[in-house]
Amino acid sequence: MSEKKTVYKDFIEDTLKEYPEKSKKERAKHFAINEPEDTSCSVKSNKKSLPGVMTIRGCAYAGSKGVVWGPVKDVVHISHGPVGCGQYSWGTRRNYYNGITGINSFGVMQITSDFQEKDIVFGGDKKLSKIIDELEEMFPLSKGISIQSECPIGLIGDDIEAVARKKSAEIKKPIIPVRCEGFRGVSQSLGHHIANDALRDWVYERDVKGADVEDNKYNVALMGDYNIGGDAWSSRKILEDMGLKVISQSTGDSTLSELANIKKAKLVLLHCYRSMNYIARYLEEKFQVPWLEFNFFGPTQIFKSMRKIAEQFDEKIKERTEYLINEVYGPQLQKITDKYFPKIKGRKVVLYVGGLRPRHIIPAFQDLGAEVIMTGYEFAHNDDYQRTLEYLNDTTIIVDDMTEYELEKTIKKLKPDLFGSGIKEKYQVQKSGVPFRQMHSWDYSGPYHGIDGYEIFARDVDMAINGYIWKKITPPWEKGA
Repeated sequence: MSEKKTVYKDFIEDTLKEYPEKSKKERAKHFAINEPEDTSCSVKSNKKSLPGVMTIRGCAYAGSKGVVWGPVKDVVHISHGPVGCGQYSWGTRRNYYNGITGINSFGVMQITSDFQEKDIVFGGDKKLSKIIDELEEMFPLSKGISIQSECPIGLIGDDIEAVARKKSAEIKKPIIPVRCEGFRGVSQSLGHHIANDALRDWVYERDVKGADVEDNKYNVALMGDYNIGGDAWSSRKILEDMGLKVISQSTGDSTLSELANIKKAKLVLLHCYRSMNYIARYLEEKFQVPWLEFNFFGPTQIFKSMRKIAEQFDEKIKERTEYLINEVYGPQLQKITDKYFPKIKGRKVVLYVGGLRPRHIIPAFQDLGAEVIMTGYEFAHNDDYQRTLEYLNDTTIIVDDMTEYELEKTIKKLKPDLFGSGIKEKYQVQKSGVPFRQMHSWDYSGPYHGIDGYEIFARDVDMAINGYIWKKITPPWEKGA
């Protein structure tokens, strides 16, 4: 066993020993050091968090409203339940969109049914019906409404499906009820699945009409890209440069019509596998539209994905793709790498993000010379870890559903040069004197996808790692000394 592997093994044992015996035994299943020959990944995932342990996960409501449905811009989304979760939905994930907010686009608007005690006692169906009438009067240019259920709706048994059917017939627009109560499942991952099922049952199975689209052998649909900081726009640029026609994107900067049009594509290009693979599989089975996972983070994966996509089309697309890689994008991206590689080479990075980001972003860090010493997911499934293994070396620590205690131990013992995670972890990490990047929504920056995105990503990583401010911060565990 290498010296580094021994150090990391000792770190895991030292972290686990602080738990009570029962908790230690359970958390041990969620830690591992990567073994190249272990293609199944021994880390347990998609399990309930330990009661009393400070988990970093979100809930099913967050998975549906915050990820899948929220970015659909011409649909009004009702957070159905108490105002707390509705207020949470106000923030959004920086899902950029074209349109006029409050007129024909509603992405960042906070609409909640604001449940009170009497609604819990007597039910909220009548209140929901009244809200739908008011929304139709206020926003007549909306193309539909989604009802995003919060916890009390499932607990008291409100029949949101009946309300949706009745009011949809009245206002002549699709109304999509989504049973994404936060207590369902073990994390926001089930919220993605529920959101996909609602899309299947209330859009495709009801034959919601999309816009007219010219039948073209180069028609593709971009799926599972939420246009965070403009990511989907960067992806579209590459695909259109290749000669493909993007007839739909979901759900970032998406319309209900575009969602309905996905089935008209010749190929679905899936970015976030964890959040929308369910609907991709359904479309393939029902409408015979094949799908392909891709990754436009960093030169290595951009070129690999471009060639994989081009293989699905004719020689014209293949030739155009090779020209772009060799004559246009290649030199452009190499210049960026040459500029930032010396500043980032050899730096240690910890990535702990959602159910997709690590495996997409690890190669981009590697393109810049950084070493990812530890990675894991908040709500991934076993197949996500299997897809990640090829990007890891034989000393990378893998952790699933990391706790706040384990995060603090990681910072103190492993001393990474950069920590990439979510907003809940940001300030804990920074107060410990470690540079941080918010890898769910790019920390008010972006895009990170595509050609232009790579330069922004490299610049942000450089600014974080090499910022002088970190030399001025003393971690809490050193202040006593």
